[in-house]
Amino acid sequence: MGTRWVLATLSLCVLLSSLGTSVANVALPTLARALGAPFQQVQWVVLAYLLAMTTLIVSVGRLGDLTGRRRLLLAGLALFTGASAFCGLAPGLGVLVAARAAQGLGASAMTALALAFVGGTVPKDRIGRAMGLMGTMSAVGTALGPSLGGALIAAWGWRAIFLVNLPLGGLALLLAWRALPVDRAPVDKGLADEARAHGERPGFDGVGTVLLGGTLALYALAMTLGRGQWGPLNLALLAGAGVGAGLFLAVEARVASPLVRLGLLRHPVVGPGLMGSGAVATVMATTFVVGPFYLARALGLSPAGVGLAMSTGPLMSALAGVPAGRLVDRLGAVHVSVIGLGAMVAGVALMASAGLILKGPVMGVAGYIGPIAVLTAGYALFQAANNTAVMSGVAADRRGLVSGILNLSRNMGLITGASALGAVFAWAAGVPDLTAAPAEAVATGMRVTFLVAGGLVVLALLLVAASATGMRRRHSPLEM
Repeated sequence: MGTRWVLATLSLCVLLSSLGTSVANVALPTLARALGAPFQQVQWVVLAYLLAMTTLIVSVGRLGDLTGRRRLLLAGLALFTGASAFCGLAPGLGVLVAARAAQGLGASAMTALALAFVGGTVPKDRIGRAMGLMGTMSAVGTALGPSLGGALIAAWGWRAIFLVNLPLGGLALLLAWRALPVDRAPVDKGLADEARAHGERPGFDGVGTVLLGGTLALYALAMTLGRGQWGPLNLALLAGAGVGAGLFLAVEARVASPLVRLGLLRHPVVGPGLMGSGAVATVMATTFVVGPFYLARALGLSPAGVGLAMSTGPLMSALAGVPAGRLVDRLGAVHVSVIGLGAMVAGVALMASAGLILKGPVMGVAGYIGPIAVLTAGYALFQAANNTAVMSGVAADRRGLVSGILNLSRNMGLITGASALGAVFAWAAGVPDLTAAPAEAVATGMRVTFLVAGGLVVLALLLVAASATGMRRRHSPLEM
């Protein structure tokens, strides 16, 4: 099969993994009632999926480089589909959470290896639009999840949101089996040659995998537990993550075949690309936290109105993904990165000033939707350009690893933004309970939060400039 079928397969993989998160969020109130469990326990239905995907995505990407990406992607799809069946048939919360963790592990393979396949199967002059398509499918999954989940729950109950993955996962498996290129033996040979060139023995870094997974799990838990209310447990988890990060770096500097070669992070494209991806994802996460409070408390919208206004971002991201990729192929990744980040700066500035427009719901909503559209379009441009820049020159035997790290940087940015900038918003609003905050307090919190977010976008711009300067001095491909 040709490139179009490969892209169709990878698009479905990205769509399913994105749906896996968003479709479950809407079911939490229903699950709490159906399973007779408090929210603090039911939220693990979402957290288990996110933790498994976040903590294992780098290791899964590296394992794909070692053992073959096609077979590992097929295994990930099979695990995701099988775990979906266990979710739908789960007799209680414990089984459901365990099945969701297994589903997240499958999703980590689907997400990490999708970008790796794009880098290895799509012609270089079309990589930008392929990356844009992947971004579009991720946005479609995010936008479709709440409405699809709500419809399925209303028609057939909460189990349907998991069982719907069975036909979709089966279709993805069939397409992957038919369309994806067969793994070739030279992948392992190339890895062995590359490792010997660095004085290493090829193999899988088990110690590094455990340390990285544990560190990421501690960090993610520190940022998500307590729903934005920081306490001693969050600080202890964050301290543990710091210790784990130090141990991971020490091991990677000494192990024979490291999971992540530390020189990779110093490369003039990869290092800035990863940091930029995390920074802009942090900014986008801010809109998910601040938006509902601003729309509900400052503008007085109903829950349905809030949901409709909040759909602007995912809709714009879905519409802008493929055009952004085409622009990358035409103008180049650096130019489009700068354009995208410039649009994000404008969007953030407009969001910071939106709190001043409190002249009734109509004017206020327009003052929110416009900046969100600008901000999200800029994000789509940057993501397509940044993913293309990072993945285009990656050596064949490192695509899975780098794709995993790239996805990790985005996920960690989303997690950090929801927690850290959510805390900034609560602090700036200056009220103990945001759900009862007056309009002026919410508007103030919004202005301060987006001013901080603007600093992160400027940081990403500086990273792009540093990357472009570094690449002008170094014309060699990414030999990592």
